[in-house]
Amino acid sequence: MKRNPVHLSLFLLLLSFSYFAGSAAGFLSQSLNFSGAGSAESPALSAASASAGENWGLSFPEEGKPPTANATAEYLRQFNAYYAQDTDEKVVYLTFDAGYENGCTPAILDALKKHNAPAAFFVVGNYIETSPELVKRMADEGHIVANHTNHHPDMSKISTKESFLQELTGLEELYRQTTGQSMVKYYRPPQGKYSEDNLRMAKKLGYTTFFWSLAYVDWIQDQQPTREEALEKLIGRVHPGAVILLHSTSQTNAAILDELLTQYEQMGYRFGSLDELVHAS
Repeated sequence: MKRNPVHLSLFLLLLSFSYFAGSAAGFLSQSLNFSGAGSAESPALSAASASAGENWGLSFPEEGKPPTANATAEYLRQFNAYYAQDTDEKVVYLTFDAGYENGCTPAILDALKKHNAPAAFFVVGNYIETSPELVKRMADEGHIVANHTNHHPDMSKISTKESFLQELTGLEELYRQTTGQSMVKYYRPPQGKYSEDNLRMAKKLGYTTFFWSLAYVDWIQDQQPTREEALEKLIGRVHPGAVILLHSTSQTNAAILDELLTQYEQMGYRFGSLDELVHAS
């Protein structure tokens, strides 16, 4: 199925805006300390925030240690949801959100292959439609291709099981038609926006939900971080059991990934698959 070029341009514009406007609140909290639902004093979301929705957010009180998230691992586990592994082992899990292709993914795949590092790519429908060969390459090279929804909406505003299911199964079907394979039931909410109802629906539908414990502002195309800025965040905040979120559209990520993985290896880290994280929990 081919998209009208005008429709595709509008889609990419809206997708970029949604990352900038929606994700900014969640990612900004990585640089700030916060309080409220999900802090150290609050192991679960409040009833009000659960219904209104949350932006996934993190604070990093100590370098090299797991961050504080706005929902605890214990709370998320009841919904088959994760943001990191509770371990002292130096293992990290590489994940990429792929909303569209801009030429960066081949270099990312090359670096992963060089380091024999498995990754998970959370893709949307537009990505599969416009870049089927890269999706096939991901699968052929042993990476997980996972569900970032078909149209990248704010899933916290979707209240019915039918609408929720449509976003996920629509992408599953597109992946099956493209690769001939079934898509693993791993799901990441677009922009990190979620609600307790979302988490509950995803579990009932057989999905495991993945957030992250390390990310940085890498998705703004005309404000890409420098090599030094990226490495400072990604090296300084790495921790045992980290689920690392990177965007496959980032020129910086494509340029530094080989160096980043080399530095992780020199620090004693190995690269695990999300399958391993789930089975270990």
